[in-house]
Amino acid sequence: MTESLSDTRRVFNVYCDESCHLEHDGSDVMVMGAVWCSSQRASSHAQEIRNLKVKHGLAPSFEIKWTKVSESKIDFYLEIVERFFAIRDLRFRGLLIPDKTKLKHEVFQQTHDDWYYKMYFDLLKTIISPKAKYRVYLDIKDTWGAQKVSHLHDIICNSMYDFSREVLERVQIMRSDESELMQLADLLIGAVGYSARGFSGNRGKLRLVDSIRQQTGYSLNRSTLYREEKFNLFRWAPWEMQ
Repeated sequence: MTESLSDTRRVFNVYCDESCHLEHDGSDVMVMGAVWCSSQRASSHAQEIRNLKVKHGLAPSFEIKWTKVSESKIDFYLEIVERFFAIRDLRFRGLLIPDKTKLKHEVFQQTHDDWYYKMYFDLLKTIISPKAKYRVYLDIKDTWGAQKVSHLHDIICNSMYDFSREVLERVQIMRSDESELMQLADLLIGAVGYSARGFSGNRGKLRLVDSIRQQTGYSLNRSTLYREEKFNLFRWAPWEMQ
């Protein structure tokens, strides 16, 4: 039997998270991000992170979150970040919106949800290649219901002319406490958001931000090179906001 093109495509898992994405949540800064890797190696990457938890005296079920970063556990978080940069198969793509208050939805005849879908497309479009297949996992939140997830899947597929869903195979929600790679996405977008807000009150978080800056060569406040593969970040300027 002849092998079809869809059978020969490489398959990637994409784990997405966002911070301060609601329209009126008291924060001007919004960050979206995705950690992605080959589907074949996703389980081994997750196991390695669990091994690091145990190495540092934490339970394998301990959930990595930016809000938990402190100086008392900084060696653990620094090693997590170091391992991310050491593993070629793991990559990050982030989208930084520096000031949501400048969004003018009424001018573009859209709701905040409409804009939110656009942002997800902007987040993923740099990752997705028509020559591969992707399975996208979203952190389960009150904002994500089955209907909205299905709508997001439709929007992205239609934007890429992927009407048969051969490229974007799956978009679904999952619990972050069940996915180490989604937890890693939370950690990295947390660092971007902390830097963008100019915070300095948590020494542990500052050390982690500095570590990422040193390993990327980027400030975390500006866009990286468009083709940056390991740590790709796009910052929207006010005139680009809709």
